[in-house]
Amino acid sequence: MATREERRLSTNLFLVYVAFVSSYFVEDVHGANECVQKPFPGQSFVCVCNSTYCDDIEPNTRVELPNFALYRSTKAKDRFSKNIMKFTKTVPQAKSIWVVKKNVTYQKIKGFGGAFTDAATINIMSLSKLTQDKLIAAYFSPKEGIEYTIGRVPMAGCDFSTREYTYADTPQDFQMNKFALTEEDLKYKIPVIKRALSMSSRNVSLFGSPWSAPAWMKTDDSLTGKGTLIGQAGDKYHKAWALYFAKFLEEYKKQGLEFWGLTAQNEPADGMISKFSFNCMGWTAESQRDWIAADLGPTLEERGHGDVSLMMLDDNRIWLPAWADTVLQNATAAKYVKGMGVHWYLNSLVPTLTLSSTHERHPDYFILATEACSGSFPWDKHVVLGSWNRGEDYTHDIIQNLKNWVVGWVDWNLALNGTGGPNWANNFVDAPIIVDSSKDEFYKQPMYYHLGHFSKFIPEGSVRIEAKPESSSPGNLDVVAFLTPEKSVVTVIFNRYRLYESDFTQSFHHDCCLVACIMLT
Repeated sequence: MATREERRLSTNLFLVYVAFVSSYFVEDVHGANECVQKPFPGQSFVCVCNSTYCDDIEPNTRVELPNFALYRSTKAKDRFSKNIMKFTKTVPQAKSIWVVKKNVTYQKIKGFGGAFTDAATINIMSLSKLTQDKLIAAYFSPKEGIEYTIGRVPMAGCDFSTREYTYADTPQDFQMNKFALTEEDLKYKIPVIKRALSMSSRNVSLFGSPWSAPAWMKTDDSLTGKGTLIGQAGDKYHKAWALYFAKFLEEYKKQGLEFWGLTAQNEPADGMISKFSFNCMGWTAESQRDWIAADLGPTLEERGHGDVSLMMLDDNRIWLPAWADTVLQNATAAKYVKGMGVHWYLNSLVPTLTLSSTHERHPDYFILATEACSGSFPWDKHVVLGSWNRGEDYTHDIIQNLKNWVVGWVDWNLALNGTGGPNWANNFVDAPIIVDSSKDEFYKQPMYYHLGHFSKFIPEGSVRIEAKPESSSPGNLDVVAFLTPEKSVVTVIFNRYRLYESDFTQSFHHDCCLVACIMLT
């Protein structure tokens, strides 16, 4: 192979290359099943999967220097297209040169994943058993999938349920004697989660998030609308709500599932909005802080759940760093909290650097992106099959989060139907996989592949390393790099702005560490 390999890439390039600086092995070696494309006018295409066939990813076989493996996805045709390439011996002349340094390190990565909502698991279970297996494998299998390592689990109902419910709807049950998992857990969520974990070769970390306390515990006597817990921290309502969290962990453990983490409340700001349309409960930073310190933290610790990673906020980053400042100024609350969750919905209002400033103020507490989805605003078309733009939105957000100390990125529903549901509140959205149970098939959206370029190649324990353009080079690419636990260097390169797209040439140079040279001619 020539020392400089030129490739004409299609427009709207999304490029990932994986440079193996040590030998890397996989258990099974086989070529990839190609995508069965279903194109959509004005968009890209989806990949169609059914009970007998689904595209997958050509595995990382042993690659030694001076070679490396490149995986590429493009709007026009490619989905994880793999090429073996060679480093050049000299740094070429280029219009954009990025330097990757292994010895300059940042945060350790927790992982990437999605949510086992009622809606997602109902959709998965609506397929035949063989097609269900294909879909679950697409997310979790090392041979067929993108190897998610995080799963979010709603604690009882949310808007992506078919009804309103909690686990303790019997009034005045402060001791949670009637607390019980529901059909949604036992028939849908738990079986799907177990199958996902059994398919994965990686550790999959689960975390739970509540949308609302039972109506009888709230000021508005409703699971929706403007309402908070009755009373104040330390009283019987707040202690009962803390017990609810412990009971959730204990009931799931009886089913064979243990949790890595919990968030204190999904989007606490929602419950401060009059007539909010789906499950919610309001908290201020002060009330959340006081409840964690007086009730939730001690209850979890007393009942043997002190090792569970408790996250505050779980809401949009507009509340940072003030929310973290308020909670962590209390030494008792700070003792129980391990990190904070952030959502992406109002990102346009607040710069990404807010995440870095929060990290700088509270470096001992991790930041995890806990929810994102496309098509969520009232003016959006909820499901857009084949949308490359929505995949680009995912990649851009993930890279910007990772470059600002976020340790992982968790998508919303794993799978939805063609209308973006079911959702009892009609709050329909898009998802990386869309299910058509009438045909016993599912469609892998561009979002799925964009996410997979991170989740597949950046396992838990990877460390972000420096990747920046030389001072004389235009910074018109999104680039982020990592050192994996196997000491491989992984670099994600995203040409969202399509500059010089008509003639894109790439060349990579390796020396004592790694220099990635992106030539745009």
